[in-house]
Amino acid sequence: MTMEIRRLTGAPLPVSPAVRGSMVSRGDSRAPQRPAVWRVPEETPLAILLNGESFAVMMGTPADLEDFAVGFALTEGIIDDLAQLTSLRIAEAADGFVLNLRLDPARVAAVADRRRSLPGRAGCGVCGAQTIAAALPRPPKVAGAYPAVAALEAAYAALPEFQAMKAENRSTHSAAFCDLTGAIRLLREDIGRHNALDKLGGALARAGRDAGGGFILLSSRISVELVQKAAVLRVPFLAAVSAPSALALRLASDAGMGLAGLAGDDIMLFETASIRETAA
Repeated sequence: MTMEIRRLTGAPLPVSPAVRGSMVSRGDSRAPQRPAVWRVPEETPLAILLNGESFAVMMGTPADLEDFAVGFALTEGIIDDLAQLTSLRIAEAADGFVLNLRLDPARVAAVADRRRSLPGRAGCGVCGAQTIAAALPRPPKVAGAYPAVAALEAAYAALPEFQAMKAENRSTHSAAFCDLTGAIRLLREDIGRHNALDKLGGALARAGRDAGGGFILLSSRISVELVQKAAVLRVPFLAAVSAPSALALRLASDAGMGLAGLAGDDIMLFETASIRETAA
């Protein structure tokens, strides 16, 4: 079954509107201020509906909304694959966008405990989940080759040039899918790091790409929610520009996922199983 996508919107919001201000030199308070224009990331409510009923409200950047809706449905366990979605309709609301996903009512009932009763902030991955079990589901096992150090170095070096939105606003996060040579094949950006990964997951699914054949590089730290989402996408290795939390390491160990982070000029390759040994 092919998913129908309809956009019932006018012109989209600019993702990086321009704001006028004054630039001052650091370390020289006596220097004259200079007129400047700064582009700032747009942040708008994104209401996610399942069969017309409210499921979640997230704050995000209004770009690649089709990818976001599909990726969110996948990484939140609402669907297992793209074929379970029959349609997606995107419409403008008074202050944001409404993303209405149509699917089997039985699947909607099955994820009732994942309903987010509070709006999800741009930096929030589990805000509003109604039970601890819903907030911390056991990640699926992943399998696949880990990238070589040279591939990680290549991906880290290439990331800035692919971040077109961040080049404008200096604020947005990105999630990039890289092949095992370290070449960036697909990248999505958003003011929220979880949203960026959801958008990437949706883009991979819509393109029919197997995420198990490469690795994902994040512009943020590795939180537990990002490990959970990456595991659902069946990604065997997750790299980031910062470090993971202890819980993220434990969940990565459970999933069989490799993790890496930057440490100054070095790359830290984490032995995820060692976090279990430390706890023991």
